[in-house]
Amino acid sequence: MVHRSRKLTAKSSGRNQPRTGAVKRISRKHWEKHVSSYTSGTLQEPLQETQSSPESEKPHLLQRRETLEVLPEENPPGALSERAEDIYNSVKPTTLATLREAAQSASTTPESATQHLCDALAPQKKGWFSSTLALVILLSGAGLVMAFTWFSILFIFNPAQIGWLNKFLPEWAQIPLGYSEPPQTLQQIQEKLSKQKQIAGKTLPLDDEENSLLLPIVQQRANCQSNCQEIVELRVYQRSTDLEFQSQSDTYFRLAHYLPITGPEESLAIAPLNNATSEDYDANTPLPLTAIKRFEGDGVSPGIWFSLQGQRQQGTNAIAYGQIVYYNPGRTNLQQMLSWTNPNGQLPKWQQVTGGGAKELVIDRTVGLEPQLRVYQVKNVKLYLNPIQLEAISLQPPALKDSAYQNALLIARSGLWTPAFEWLQFIRKQRKGILPAAQAQIDVIRLHAQLSKAQAEKTWASPSQQVLAELIDGRWEKALQVFAASPQNRQEIATLLKADTGRLWNRTVAALQVKPDRPEVQAWAALILAEKQGEGRANSWLKARPKITNATVTYIQGLLKQLNEDRASQTSSHPSQIVGTVQPISKVNPKEWLPVPKADLTLTNNEVWYQIEVSAFNDGKRWLNSPFGNLRLPKDFPAKFLWETLGINIDPIIQIIVRLPNGEQQTTSATIKGVQLQNGVLRLLAAGEAIAENQKNVQPLTLALTDNALEWVQPAPITLAELYQQNPRAVENILPIVWRSLQRSGQISDGDVPKFLQIQEQIGHWPVQVIDLTNDNKPETVLTVSQEAIGSLKDFKMTTQESEKIPYRSRTLILSDSGKVIYTDFQESSQQVLTAIAKISSGQSLALLVENANNYSLKRWSTKNQRFE
Repeated sequence: MVHRSRKLTAKSSGRNQPRTGAVKRISRKHWEKHVSSYTSGTLQEPLQETQSSPESEKPHLLQRRETLEVLPEENPPGALSERAEDIYNSVKPTTLATLREAAQSASTTPESATQHLCDALAPQKKGWFSSTLALVILLSGAGLVMAFTWFSILFIFNPAQIGWLNKFLPEWAQIPLGYSEPPQTLQQIQEKLSKQKQIAGKTLPLDDEENSLLLPIVQQRANCQSNCQEIVELRVYQRSTDLEFQSQSDTYFRLAHYLPITGPEESLAIAPLNNATSEDYDANTPLPLTAIKRFEGDGVSPGIWFSLQGQRQQGTNAIAYGQIVYYNPGRTNLQQMLSWTNPNGQLPKWQQVTGGGAKELVIDRTVGLEPQLRVYQVKNVKLYLNPIQLEAISLQPPALKDSAYQNALLIARSGLWTPAFEWLQFIRKQRKGILPAAQAQIDVIRLHAQLSKAQAEKTWASPSQQVLAELIDGRWEKALQVFAASPQNRQEIATLLKADTGRLWNRTVAALQVKPDRPEVQAWAALILAEKQGEGRANSWLKARPKITNATVTYIQGLLKQLNEDRASQTSSHPSQIVGTVQPISKVNPKEWLPVPKADLTLTNNEVWYQIEVSAFNDGKRWLNSPFGNLRLPKDFPAKFLWETLGINIDPIIQIIVRLPNGEQQTTSATIKGVQLQNGVLRLLAAGEAIAENQKNVQPLTLALTDNALEWVQPAPITLAELYQQNPRAVENILPIVWRSLQRSGQISDGDVPKFLQIQEQIGHWPVQVIDLTNDNKPETVLTVSQEAIGSLKDFKMTTQESEKIPYRSRTLILSDSGKVIYTDFQESSQQVLTAIAKISSGQSLALLVENANNYSLKRWSTKNQRFE
């Protein structure tokens, strides 16, 4: 065979010689001839050898492959050996056996042998498919193993997590739930909760047979004086179906589900009072939920709806707040749906809004005359455990891509509900059909328009309230009629416009954006600008309007002129209510001051000049605080405007209270003779008797206030020991806080806080005052400590010389009913001192009169920011 291969190679040389590296294929005739030779007697011996061993067959096959392939003549014998070696190594044993069978059958059927050999030598095209299938099976198997492993872990440690599988399992294969603890009677559940310092509330049945029930878990709030129980958890219990407990006389229950409860944040509850259109709230302390009740549902959902609620008193408003919880009987679980708040104390209710089969949940957040409603629909979601959710009907984005529809929703979002609804009714008549989403938006606008229209049609005793109701409802012309009725009306309405926080201005902007050439809307926009930024700004705005006629400009400027004339001619009748700081001055430049009527800038015997920098004053309607950047002087009669605004035309006398270096106080009266307003700083010039023998000894921060400015409030003090008898828990919280405050002030030694009895022994005799300073009907504790009392403590670390450098003044600490520090003077090197607690403007609101480094200030409690400011 080797000889024949070489001969064949020699014959292949010539004109038709293939290029270097190519393999020349022989004809079918030659192939069959070689196969016949292969099966002849000359090859029987090699075939017999291959039957004994696959290895013995490979040399024989090598000879055969040499016959099948013709190497180029240029290839040296070494290349032929290397090629044969590659072929030899690439042949699989299974292929060798196939070749042998083909060779044996070639003598009788050459065609079948040829096909057999070709199939054996062909590439295995289906190899990639089998590999891919094997990989898929392997990964699927691994995933199933991991899933079964995870289910096994849950089954062992927390079977309740896979309890939903019971819906698909036969009765004999049910997964036992709640086996972490055995079934219990209600009495046993109550006893266990009592050991955990919790209380079982009143159970609520979840079905007619009372096989399932809802149990609220109640806990006592710390540092609480009234209404101190809050709901911290809801549990679903189901009657046990175990045979061993069914035979018992008592009913046993298993825990099927539980839901931890946390009340809504305080900022969410009071947000409607701070800004009726704001939906952004800061994180804050959660409020307690104290009651739960079942209430009517949407009429479609199969479950049960519950309302958790609480109440907070905010000034004169009884704010109701809470959460909506849904019980799904199909999944035996509780779902917390949303938090809600209502500034008028009303509860959420289900009512038909969109006209569909299901009712909508309506939450009324209306404040004053501003309608504010939230409407929610029950929507199905693709979640097994929580298959429904409450989705608010929003006006953004518009449901229709129609410019008229979008403009109608634009003015609706600004608060012009009635004009928007009337426009949408016209659009709906023009269209043959309307999408359900668009109809839902229209129905929400209709609900707001009903409230807005009802308020505008009322008869109001106050002109400003009447105008406000008209403007909210978009009745621009009727509001102008009320404005023009009398000068008294104009001044009262001007005050309303000046106090606008944006709700009226936003309405004018939206109305002009849709229809820019409405003169009545342009008039109200100019009046608002004139009151807030001055007449010049209003005139500039008018001139910049692209679509405004000269007649309209003249008409609006006439309204602005009337407003200024009324302001200049009106005489203020309120007495002066001024608080400020005093500093003696030696010389006065009359050109720098606007003189008060019937007053000359001269001094009589024993009088000196006092310059008073005003910290706060009441303009007859509200208190204004320094700096007074929004206090703008009119061009005509600026001095008269200031006299009447301050009330010094009625009462020009002001009291000056001087603190002398030895700690004593002396008071004298002075007469205001001039006023000055520069860069937001308001100063008064007063003349009065010298209060000290040496005027240089008068302290820089001397208090000045008029008789009607403040009404001092001094609750009867009690000692900490007496307060401990009334409220031991509060005092137990207060004393460590007081001790740490003393440490922070740098007057007593640092280190661990002593035990309660040790602190009580040292400061139990200190006096405190209990008074409500935050308008929540919960009294705060005010502790005022003198320097002598601090110096008597065992841990007092200051030397006598250091102690003598401290001025003669006390320090104050105010704690809320929960034990939180809401005001303190106990800061190292602090120059802040609480001077007094006062009631301002004959109202119920209390304020802190605080002496700072450079002036006095009135600090009132901010419910929004939860601090004095």
